[in-house]
Amino acid sequence: MKFKMLCFDMDGVIFKTDNFWLQLHKALGTYEKGKELTEKYLYHDYARLVKEVMKLWKDKDAEPYWKLVKKMRYTAGTKPAMKKLKDKGYKTAIISSGPYDLAVRAQDDFGINFIFTNRLVIDEKTNKIKGFKWPIGTTDKANALRYVCRMEKVKPKEVISVCDDLNDVEKANISGFGIAFNSGSKELIDACDVHIQKPDLKEILRYC
Repeated sequence: MKFKMLCFDMDGVIFKTDNFWLQLHKALGTYEKGKELTEKYLYHDYARLVKEVMKLWKDKDAEPYWKLVKKMRYTAGTKPAMKKLKDKGYKTAIISSGPYDLAVRAQDDFGINFIFTNRLVIDEKTNKIKGFKWPIGTTDKANALRYVCRMEKVKPKEVISVCDDLNDVEKANISGFGIAFNSGSKELIDACDVHIQKPDLKEILRYC
């Protein structure tokens, strides 16, 4: 089968950080409580996680968020890998529970065709955090891929998924080819066709 699209996770794949939201907890001074909530709810009750985190973040100044979006570093090899994929005619997508604004940055830099992410709600006038829109929890990435495929007119089996976390397992299972990228999740590694352990995104080109 000829693959037509590559679908990327964002944290730990396109960007070096493993969890943008924990980095934001540090920047906003809520890290200890945020880490506790993440460990308690991330894989079991995402709605509760969002509710509790918003109690910590609501009405905080969003400037640390914008600074963090700007300073996040791309994984080694991202620029040449994206260029090569475009040259080969692949469509590209990001499906991530990470922040919309970070995905937009990657979209602008590399011409990503489609992004599907969560979003921090910020009041434009006051620059205060007001809420969180989360179409992607820990069990929604497969449905998100189906949606992206409909929008981009490709089939899930025509997609190569590049992922790194436990919440990518279902997405990897419905994709035509799964690449676990520097993953610490045995479940994901088992669900994927290959596991790349070198932190350089150019390594995926061997399979594209």
